[in-house]
Amino acid sequence: MNAVRKDLLNEGKDVAVTRLCCWLGVPRSSAYYQPRQEAEHRPCDEDLSEMIRAIIEERPTYGVRRAWAWLRYRMGVKVNRKKVHRLMRLKGWTLRTRRTGRRPRVEAFSSVAAEPNQRWSTDIALVDCGVDGWCVFVPVLDCCTRECLGWALERTARTRTAERALEEALLARFGWVRGAPAGMALRHDNGLVFGSRRYRALVRDDGLQQEYTAPYTPEQNGLCERFIRSFKEECAWLHRFSSIEDARTKVAVFVHDDNYCRPHQALGYKTPAQCYQLRCLTLAA
Repeated sequence: MNAVRKDLLNEGKDVAVTRLCCWLGVPRSSAYYQPRQEAEHRPCDEDLSEMIRAIIEERPTYGVRRAWAWLRYRMGVKVNRKKVHRLMRLKGWTLRTRRTGRRPRVEAFSSVAAEPNQRWSTDIALVDCGVDGWCVFVPVLDCCTRECLGWALERTARTRTAERALEEALLARFGWVRGAPAGMALRHDNGLVFGSRRYRALVRDDGLQQEYTAPYTPEQNGLCERFIRSFKEECAWLHRFSSIEDARTKVAVFVHDDNYCRPHQALGYKTPAQCYQLRCLTLAA
């Protein structure tokens, strides 16, 4: 294209680029295309790479965002997330992400709450506990601060397991098990445990209102589902529990780390405990 136009200019014929493209049948963008110059190779920051390596060795499930958040908000290193991504990609510390599907989803109501103690959520997960076999893990979360207020790990998925987790959450937040704030809701799926007569009576006596998710819509209880995923990736799948007592010890460490140490992206890279303190100060003001 440029060669043809140069020949016409040498002959004293000034032809517009638009007309020339029309004659030759090529897009006008091709006439203005300039090949990109090869980007200069940027040196690798080895000191920062060693810091990232130490983080992902201690916490193997951490990706780019979590590693950057730990550097920025826990270690005080002022670094761009894109730089952390580039270093982890150069070192081969990233995983290929799965494609996002386009399956139709049922319209759901989000489980996120605007204020603490407005909505809690709970669910049930299975954990391999060695000689004790598969045991049941039941967490109770605050949907505003994402704080795990109570949990229970037992050998059977009975109603008393879910009751113990709920009572522990009430004691941790309020100091008693009766008289929750008016209008406070407890969200869960349609499992037999949560629909039993004994559990419904306990929730009613504690002053909570049950919220059942629609069938086949786990996204309506997304916060608890996401917490269980993190629990499996960062605790259950990283350890081979010898017994249920060993599992309880390691689960307690994970819950404390998640509440007081790990920065959450949805909370502005604050910990759930920090978010709860800020919310309480805001409401008090």
